[in-house]
Amino acid sequence: RSSCRASGGGLVQAGGSLRLSCAASGFIFDDYAIGWFRQAPGKEREGVTSIDPSDGNTYYRGSVKGRFTISSDGAKNTVYLQMNSLKPEDTAVYYCGALRRRWRLTLPTNRVHYWGKGTLVTVSS
Repeated sequence: RSSCRASGGGLVQAGGSLRLSCAASGFIFDDYAIGWFRQAPGKEREGVTSIDPSDGNTYYRGSVKGRFTISSDGAKNTVYLQMNSLKPEDTAVYYCGALRRRWRLTLPTNRVHYWGKGTLVTVSS
C-alpha cells in the first residue's frame, strides 16, 4: 500500500524547534514531489512547503519562509521538515503527501496521490 507517513510532532514552547519526518513507501520516490501540509483546528488543510527529491528544488509558503527547512534523503525515501522559531499559529496536525511535480508550487490538497497518518504539533505561548 502506498503512503507517506509523518512523525516527530510534539509539544514545544514558542520559539522552539521540531523536526518532522515523512517516510514514503509503495511508490517511486523520485517520480513525485513531496509536500508538507497542515490542518489547524477548524481550518482547511493547507500546503506549507514542498521538495522535488529528483533535483532538490524547494518551495515555501510565505508564512514559514526563513523558519522552516525541507530536505530529502533518497536512500531512505524520507523527507524532513526542520521547524525553527515556532509560533502558536503553527499549531496543527502536519501531514505529508506525494503529488506530481506540476503541483509543487501550489500544493492543492486534491492533487495529492498518497497521504498517510499525520503528526500533531502544538506550540504553546
